[in-house]
Amino acid sequence: MNGEDAANRVPGESAGDRSGESGDLAGEDLVVRAGEGAVEEVLPAALDGERLDRVVSLVAGVSRARAARLVGEGAVRLDGSVVESGSHRVAEGQSLALRIPEPDDPNPGPDPSVAVDVVFEDDQVAVVNKPAGLVVHPGSGPASADSPPTLVGGLLARYPEMAGVGDPSRPGIVHRLDRDTSGLLVAARTPGAYESLAAQLKAHEPERVYTALVWGRPAADAGVIDAPIGRSLRRRTRMAVTPGGRRAVTRYEVDRRFDRPRPTALVTCRLETGRTHQIRVHLRSIGHPVVGDRAYDGGRPGLDPGRPFLHARQLQFRHPTKGHPVQVQAPLPPDLTPTLSLCS
Repeated sequence: MNGEDAANRVPGESAGDRSGESGDLAGEDLVVRAGEGAVEEVLPAALDGERLDRVVSLVAGVSRARAARLVGEGAVRLDGSVVESGSHRVAEGQSLALRIPEPDDPNPGPDPSVAVDVVFEDDQVAVVNKPAGLVVHPGSGPASADSPPTLVGGLLARYPEMAGVGDPSRPGIVHRLDRDTSGLLVAARTPGAYESLAAQLKAHEPERVYTALVWGRPAADAGVIDAPIGRSLRRRTRMAVTPGGRRAVTRYEVDRRFDRPRPTALVTCRLETGRTHQIRVHLRSIGHPVVGDRAYDGGRPGLDPGRPFLHARQLQFRHPTKGHPVQVQAPLPPDLTPTLSLCS
């Protein structure tokens, strides 16, 4: 329910690397036959001088990263000889041979290695306490052997029925937390629960309460930050307060102010909306970035928890079928308490 996560993945390839922008190949007799096993092509003039990994990507219908791995594994031959460098330039008329792997399943599968800390569960929902460092669901594109573990994988191992709930690429997930944010998250175990929770989110019904340690001493004891959030024009992997963004509202209260080792404050935040990185962006916008948040000016000397000091400590929502309120809490995790103990 948080929307804090991020899960906004920005491709690392340049615009010219993306398929669909290769207009000079239009009309060439180049057949993409992914999943058919062995493929052999005589390279057309349009590919003369291109990098081998890009050519393999086009012919095999796989990502550039996957193509580079195929080349490195010795699965690609030019004129009968193995070429293991993706930067190798091909020539018109060369014979390219490779064995195309079966297409990757883009949807996540169960991962029993991911421990899931369940705070509340019944036959409709599961509320978990996510640790910092765990991604909620896979990014865009197919999974691979080197993909990081995800909370979704752990949930599917525990609740197999969740595979058919909601978006197949993120089954059961109705809201997210950033990778380095800890705390409470609810997942749906049935389609009906998914629809109910999604409707509650749209109506801003659930209560989502966070604890944050911020730099500086806010002058006001409480306040409301109502500022639209959109993707940063300077750094596309980050968000920013921007006039063209989506409406975002965060309420905050100052719990304690500290003078040492540097001026900081412990703050309670309540989300009315759930935009990506909302709390982090909003607190930075009023001059009080989250301690440890290097992406948003919070990585400063004096206090270093090793990640943003942000924890989703309380969650309340209406039960999807019974209608009564469900409220759960999660105490501050052990990795943040040493940092707080330094403040006085």
